[in-house]
Amino acid sequence: MPNVKYHFNTATLKYERVIVSWKKRLFRLLGWLATAVVFGAIIMLIAYNFFDSPKEKRLKRQLEETTYQLELLKQRSDQVSEVLKDIQERDNTIYRVIFEAEPIPVSIREAGYGGVDRYNKLRDYYNADLIVDVTKKVDQLSKQLYVQSKSYDEVWQLVKNKANMLSSIPAIQPVSNKDMTRVASGYGWRIHPIYKTEKLHTGMDFTAPVGTEIYATGNGTVVKVEKDGRGYGNNVIINHGYGYQTLYGHMSKFSVRPGQKVKRGDLIGSVGNTGTSTGPHLHYEVHKNGNPVNPVNFYYNDLSPEEYARMLEISSQAGQAFD
Repeated sequence: MPNVKYHFNTATLKYERVIVSWKKRLFRLLGWLATAVVFGAIIMLIAYNFFDSPKEKRLKRQLEETTYQLELLKQRSDQVSEVLKDIQERDNTIYRVIFEAEPIPVSIREAGYGGVDRYNKLRDYYNADLIVDVTKKVDQLSKQLYVQSKSYDEVWQLVKNKANMLSSIPAIQPVSNKDMTRVASGYGWRIHPIYKTEKLHTGMDFTAPVGTEIYATGNGTVVKVEKDGRGYGNNVIINHGYGYQTLYGHMSKFSVRPGQKVKRGDLIGSVGNTGTSTGPHLHYEVHKNGNPVNPVNFYYNDLSPEEYARMLEISSQAGQAFD
C-alpha cells in the first residue's frame, strides 16, 4: 500500500490528503544525498588519517624491516671497518717495516671520492640519512680495501725477492708453547719483580722448567754467548742480518758457540734461572736496527690467527715481570 499522508484542515474540519510536488521530493532527495556525501567524506577522512589500510600496514612493516636491515648493515660495516683498521696498522707497522717499505699515509688510505655529491639521488628515499650513511661507509671500505689489496701485492713482490730475509727474520716462539701456557709477561711497562718499580719490559718472558729446550727463531750467526750472574744472566745473542738480532736470557746451558751459524728451529740452549730472575723462565727479545720491538709481532710462522689473538691477550696483561 502506498505511503499516503493526510493533514486536518481546521477550516473545513476535514482530513485532506497531502500532495507533495515533484520539486519538493527532488529537493528532499538531494538533501539526503548531500548529507550522506558529507558524512561519508568525514568518515573517509577520519579513516584515512587515523587508520591504516591493509596495504599501508604491509608497506609500513616492509619499511620497518628495511630500516632494521640497514641498521644491521651499518653495524656490520662498522665492525668490518675496525678489523680493517687493525689490518692497516699491522701492514704499516709490521709487514711494510719488515720489508723496508714506506708506510702508506692515512691521507691515501682514507681518501674520499671528492667532486660532486655522489649521493644526491638517494636524498629522496625514505630513511635517506641512514641510506646515505651506509652507502658512504661501503664506498669508504671499498676504497680502503682496494688500497690494502695493492699494498699486499707490493709486499708479496718484496717477499718473493727476499726469501733469504724471510728465513732470517725471527718468526717462531723460542720455546715449545702451542697451548700458550708459558707466556708469563709481555712487552711493555711492567712491575720489576725485585725493585717493585714500573719499568719498560723490552721482551717476553716464557715460564718453563729448568732444562726446557730453547730454539733459534730465525737463521743467523751467534755473536755472543755470555755467562753472567746479573741482569740477563747466561745469555745468547744471534745476529739474523737485515737489522735483526734476538736475545735469549737466564739460560742454564748453552748449545752453541760464538760465530756458529744456526737455522730457525736449531737448539741453542736450555731454560734456566740465572741473573736477575725470580723463577725459571726464558727472557726473549727482538731488536730491529738496535731498538727493541715487541716480539709478539713476529710469531706469524708459529701461530694460527686464533692462537695469535690469544697470545696478544695474554702478553698485553699488565703485571709483574720475572726479570
